[in-house]
Amino acid sequence: MGLFNFFSKDKKESLDKGLEKTKESLFSKLAKAVVGKSSVDDDVLDNLEEVLVTSDVGVGTTLKIIKRIEARVGRDKYLGTSELNKVLKEEIAALLSENNTVDLAEFSIPETNGMPYVIMVVGVNGVGKTTTIGKLAYQFKLMGKKVMLGAADTFRAAAVDQLIIWSKRVDIPIVEKGMKADPSAVAYDALKAAKEQGMDVVIIDTAGRLHNKLDLMNELSKIKRVMQKVIPDAPHEVLLVLDASTGQNAVEQARAFTKATEVTALALTKLDGTAKGGVVIGISDEFKIPVKYIGVGEKMEDLQVFNKYEFVDSFFNQ
Repeated sequence: MGLFNFFSKDKKESLDKGLEKTKESLFSKLAKAVVGKSSVDDDVLDNLEEVLVTSDVGVGTTLKIIKRIEARVGRDKYLGTSELNKVLKEEIAALLSENNTVDLAEFSIPETNGMPYVIMVVGVNGVGKTTTIGKLAYQFKLMGKKVMLGAADTFRAAAVDQLIIWSKRVDIPIVEKGMKADPSAVAYDALKAAKEQGMDVVIIDTAGRLHNKLDLMNELSKIKRVMQKVIPDAPHEVLLVLDASTGQNAVEQARAFTKATEVTALALTKLDGTAKGGVVIGISDEFKIPVKYIGVGEKMEDLQVFNKYEFVDSFFNQ
């Protein structure tokens, strides 16, 4: 069985469709990069560098990819432009493999000694944070897990209201105290209720203000400390949600949040509506934090577990 051939047909079709705009943009640029050339030379490599940077792969990651292809050209002595897609696919997959991030085959949670598995979700407003929480809760429920939500983004009334809507849509309980409530108190009550009711998973939404990183750091640190009074090793996961359609802005947000708190996993949303899907490759490479989930559509089933091989295969599948 080949490296790129072990994924479900439905998931693969959904991912291919979600990456359509990115692929159209990439292949259009690649075609222009090699026009009039039969082999990969310095001009082609210069053009390829521009293609990858303008596809939001990121400068640092792009330079790594170009160096790998230069080394391959030197080793093979001749590399035809017709082989460029295949070579790019192989080298990007190899680069991401070296990051030592583990790919999950499906939605799952690790064992936590009988305690609820606590996910604290962070990210700026508008990136699809609440929607991701709802879709994630839906996927865990499909697995037969008992899930509870905690509405600790109390800075915006809309955030609490949206999470309540999702809790009703997925038919799972929520702990909320409305706008202006103490986020830490909401998180504490959510974990206490989850523990008492034998929940498997608790997903805590948090405010997404980045105007003052110190305030954000202090707030997230306080939420963590208060949660640990109920479950000592909570949160088990800090999930940063980023909007892939914002390209390099998503990278800047990742830098800010990884400085403000210990992010352990990433979710990239809105891949279906953008030509900036290359940002997934750059973020995965730069931060060495697992990209755990990607959003490739509006349906609840369109939040997928990220697999680097599957993603790269779809990325280069014309």
